[in-house]
Amino acid sequence: MIDLLIRGALVYDGTGAAPSVGDVAVADGRIVAIGPRLEHATARTVDGDGLALMPGIIDSHTHFDAQITWDPTLRPSPALGVTTAVIGNCGFTIAPCRPADRELTMRNLTQVEGMSLDALRAGIDWGFETFGEYMAMLRRKGCAINVAAYVGHSSVRTWVMGADAARRAATADEIAQMQAIVRDAMAHGAVGFASSTSPAHNGEGGLPMPSRLASDEEMAALVGAMAEGGRGVFMLTKGGHTKMSFLESLAASTGRPVMVAALLHNGTNPRAVFVDLDAIAAANARGHRLIGQVSCCPLTMDFTLASPYPVEGLASWKPALGLAGEALKAKLGEREFRDAVRAELATPTTFRLFNNEWDKVHVVETARPEHARHEQRTIAEIAREEGGRDPLDTMLDLAIAEDLQTVFTAQLLNSDEEAVGRMLNHPNSIVSLSDAGAHLTFFNDAGFGLHLLGHWARDRGAMAMEEAVRRLTSHPAAVLGLEGRGLIREGYAADLLLFDPRRVGRGPKRRVRDLPAGGARLTTDAVGVRSVWVGGQRVADADGLIANASRAGKLLADFAR
Repeated sequence: MIDLLIRGALVYDGTGAAPSVGDVAVADGRIVAIGPRLEHATARTVDGDGLALMPGIIDSHTHFDAQITWDPTLRPSPALGVTTAVIGNCGFTIAPCRPADRELTMRNLTQVEGMSLDALRAGIDWGFETFGEYMAMLRRKGCAINVAAYVGHSSVRTWVMGADAARRAATADEIAQMQAIVRDAMAHGAVGFASSTSPAHNGEGGLPMPSRLASDEEMAALVGAMAEGGRGVFMLTKGGHTKMSFLESLAASTGRPVMVAALLHNGTNPRAVFVDLDAIAAANARGHRLIGQVSCCPLTMDFTLASPYPVEGLASWKPALGLAGEALKAKLGEREFRDAVRAELATPTTFRLFNNEWDKVHVVETARPEHARHEQRTIAEIAREEGGRDPLDTMLDLAIAEDLQTVFTAQLLNSDEEAVGRMLNHPNSIVSLSDAGAHLTFFNDAGFGLHLLGHWARDRGAMAMEEAVRRLTSHPAAVLGLEGRGLIREGYAADLLLFDPRRVGRGPKRRVRDLPAGGARLTTDAVGVRSVWVGGQRVADADGLIANASRAGKLLADFAR
């Protein structure tokens, strides 16, 4: 007797091989048989005729660290075909965390990851202090999908250094204390160690996130501590000043893979991302494993001038960081401030989120009726209409007039589809960067996998469907050391996605208010998804997440060496 039999589906096994029509049988959470016409007594049969079956999507770049403590379903990811999520990316974790540092940790997340402070205060279950206690809590609570967790650099630094973590370099003794925490986290099942050196990553009051203050010596010491047991992935969101040669030296000295984010195409510096990918390819040719995290989605972000994430990485914007209300409006109105921002935007650079492309910034929603005429128009258009005004002045003046409540949207990066297609097919890239769980009011790319299948494989033909499936399943499983997942193979976990290949994709974004304290978030619905199973238990169907979905997901803590 088996639990589930999926009959007559077009089976993409995750290896990249051409699909074939067949049946898949599941028992006790695992795939037990695969064949053209299986004969089994079964509790449930699903007709897969005209549908495609693949392993569940593995999302290697999420920020569900806080949400998972109050939402075991990790909305919206399961309904979008995701059966495994990796949390703790960029080192922005909530564990380890001393009680005295909880408010600072939440305020940092509010700034760097666009999370609602009210939602975090109302929602986070702080039933832990150490990383091991956090993992134990997640194991007790259970989750609808599988989860693997990085130990995060900024949290480790804050545990050891307190408020100084965002202000100065660490001493040798402090680095030694951090190494001990990383070793302990690896012993408790961390998938690796994550950090950030990106200038776009600022925390409370505009101070750099703590990891940005780390010296190369500190970084090397902590990556070395991670690797002592012969396993683990080092994940880094890289600033322009962090050299690929340094990251290669870490891969060479530890023998562990280095995951480099965020490789996105910049229309004003179109070669930069390929220079990074070429350096990654050269490192791999020398036997040193580097992987570049790339996105299959255009980076489009909603924002207000009260929380303008797209420009907060600008050096000229620093005087405005940490200000609010009237003080912020006064700063945004200063001519000296505006001229400094204008000058920086006019200067070429290797990487920057916003690149002076005002024709890609739209007004989404205005707060005052007399400004409603500007909605759904670009800042460039409005500036021209107002006598050829400077676009920066146009945007800032509108926002100030509306008490900083105007909602804008900006298409920032990855808009050149020919270039993005090349990135997706690069042999040393990994399709990632959904950021699910973060920037909840700014954007939502949790459906990245469905977008790869529908837009890039089916519609554009940038890769075969079987290669798109491999990129979402067995490839990240191999990089992360997730044994027994990512393939439709006997003995493997029954993490499965059944979909209509003629329709698969992601729907438009929409805003809902279901966060703790009534907070809002952007979400998107799946298109063409019929069923999602985790460990053989169905967690989503064509209508989305199943109410009271089983917490069949595993907290993953054992990884291939």
